[in-house]
Amino acid sequence: MAYETIRLEREGKLARVVLNRPDAMNAMNSIMMKELADAFEELKEDRSVQVVILKGEGRAFSAGGDIKQMIDPENPMDLSVVMKDVTRLAIALYTLPQITIASVHGAAAGLGFSMVLACDVIIAEQSSKLAMNFIGIGLVPDGGGHFFLKERIGVPKAKQMIWAGDVMKAEQAAGWGLIDEVAQDGTAHKESEGMAQKLLSTPISAMIASKGILHTSRLEELRSVLELEADAQQAMKQTADHKEGIKAFVEKRKPAFTGQ
Repeated sequence: MAYETIRLEREGKLARVVLNRPDAMNAMNSIMMKELADAFEELKEDRSVQVVILKGEGRAFSAGGDIKQMIDPENPMDLSVVMKDVTRLAIALYTLPQITIASVHGAAAGLGFSMVLACDVIIAEQSSKLAMNFIGIGLVPDGGGHFFLKERIGVPKAKQMIWAGDVMKAEQAAGWGLIDEVAQDGTAHKESEGMAQKLLSTPISAMIASKGILHTSRLEELRSVLELEADAQQAMKQTADHKEGIKAFVEKRKPAFTGQ
């Protein structure tokens, strides 16, 4: 399958999914969300691949959802369609019959961070900026962000992180238990490739089987969370706080939220 906004590369038992909108810091527009869902569903059927590396082209992993498209009057983002693709993306990524490695440099924010957290192994460079920052525009995490945060750090800390929306460097994220390895700047991709080769020299079929057991037992919860996120996102899109958050973002100023 040919893709416009991503690349899907295969090399023996290794595959790479590369977010490929470098001029937009790999911000996820509606096309990219659909293509990522399609690519993960394609990989789900490919049992010849045992490790998948997920990374971004250019200066960042992903700046998150494409706010420019959200506010484009000529080509507005259809949230009902987008949320269906985000649901497909999250479920396919979580249920991949491969070991997944997120290779993070630059920003991994919003939906980009949700996708990173869905991976089995997360390697982030020291200066990378990690943020579950939906709150800044009056929205809730999507892409299973609530579920994946809870899996990594538990409910109390997940709430703190979601409500604060703070930007973290890799060392801080590692301290929270959000990522697995901190890499020197400029080395995340090299470290990820090394990790992939190391995994491929282990009894990886047993590892994949264990992943399947653990993830299958939680799949219904993930489906439920994704449905709740989609409903909440539709509701939050109508709020005055969301409209103020978007306006402030465009005007490069601090938003004045009112809780409405």
